[in-house]
This record gives sequence, C-alpha cells and structure tokens, in this order.
Amino acid sequence: MTDIVITLGSGKGTWTYLVELIKRENWTNVIVVTNAFGAENFTVEGKQLTFVIIDDRKKMRLLVEDILPQLKLSGTTVALNMVSGEGKLHMAVLASILKTGLGVRLVGIKDYKVTEL
Repeated sequence: MTDIVITLGSGKGTWTYLVELIKRENWTNVIVVTNAFGAENFTVEGKQLTFVIIDDRKKMRLLVEDILPQLKLSGTTVALNMVSGEGKLHMAVLASILKTGLGVRLVGIKDYKVTEL
C-alpha cells in the first residue's frame, strides 16, 4: 500500500472525515502532522498513527525544518490530505514532502471510497 500524510488542525470539525479516510484504506503508514493538542486527542481505533508534532506558532520555514527530518516515508509516492488545519501548516507539509523527492497524490473520500483528486 501507500503511506498517507494528513494535516490535523485543532478544530474538531474535520476529525470525523479524517478518521473515515484512515479507516477506508489499508495504509502502510499513517503520519499525522499536528500540534500537541491534536496528538493528545486524535485516535483511530485499530490503526497505528505516527505523529509529527509541530509548534504552529512558528514561521513556515521553521516548520519545514521541524517536519522534514520526522517524515519517515516509504515507496515512491505518498498520499496527502490537507482538509484539516490552516494554510501555513499545509504549505510546510507540502514543502517537506516535496523535499523528500517523492511524488504526491492528493486523496479524499468520494462515494465512501478513497479517491485521488
């Protein structure tokens, strides 16, 4: 399968969507980029999650420096979903993934299935 990286913001409005996204596919690794609040409170029953915990008060450049060394990705492409969180986090995560040299597939749920956008 494929690794998936998701961004997780503090607002719980998108958490249910992300739980479904994680459950609907047999991901090799699930990497959740979030702040301390998200790491303490977000769970998906029956799934192993790897948290990359960031300080969302930092500047984008510093977030990339924090995220990149923590991304342990396999394969040649990674699935990415940025439905949760803010733009600064999205930019830092995307920049970090691109710096690894891997391809990116943006994924979401459509008709109860994980699909590429």
